[in-house]
Amino acid sequence: MRQLTTIFLLILGIFAIFIQPSFSAIKGGVKYSIPVYYNNLSETELQNKGKSYFYNAMKSNELNEDMTQALNIYTILQNLNPQNIEYSIKLGRLYEKIGKDRYAKGNFSRAIVVDSSKPEPYFYFGEYYYNHQQYKKALKYYNQAYINGYNTNYDLLYKMGDIYEKLGDSRSALKYLKDAEKQSPNSKLSAKIKKVEAEDAVNIIYNRSTRIRDVK
Repeated sequence: MRQLTTIFLLILGIFAIFIQPSFSAIKGGVKYSIPVYYNNLSETELQNKGKSYFYNAMKSNELNEDMTQALNIYTILQNLNPQNIEYSIKLGRLYEKIGKDRYAKGNFSRAIVVDSSKPEPYFYFGEYYYNHQQYKKALKYYNQAYINGYNTNYDLLYKMGDIYEKLGDSRSALKYLKDAEKQSPNSKLSAKIKKVEAEDAVNIIYNRSTRIRDVK
């Protein structure tokens, strides 16, 4: 009986070697499989592979091969090292690209919970809301990224200025746009600053005339 059991286990082992199954996953409503050979790679090797797939995946809004492989790799990395917020942020950005908003927001939130002192998860959460034209929510996250160390980040400063302009606060808009200009002066930004300065001048005149009418 013992011999039969040993033979049976040996057959199962050989069978498992030859079929080499993949780990199937459904995440964010996207079904994909994680090849076994990825599981045999170190975290550093996975990071190197992931960077290439991520770069190519971010060029498209489709669930193509690069996107699928990037999702595979960063899902493994997130499971291997849940404390590394880079993996959650990249998963959030990938899911946003293919319109899986719930999972995009979930990964950005996860990164914030893991380390609320870093500016990156707040910045990319702000990017998510900025891209969806939810400007007040975007401003909330951008502002926290600013506080956490992104106060010299050109993209952040420009977009905060742009949001304040959209919200009609030309004075605040000028503050952030001029800070952005200090980081990377360019003709497009200079033109925007002049436009907002003109809007601010109109706002000043309007506010003065309103105060005069109120006094009368």
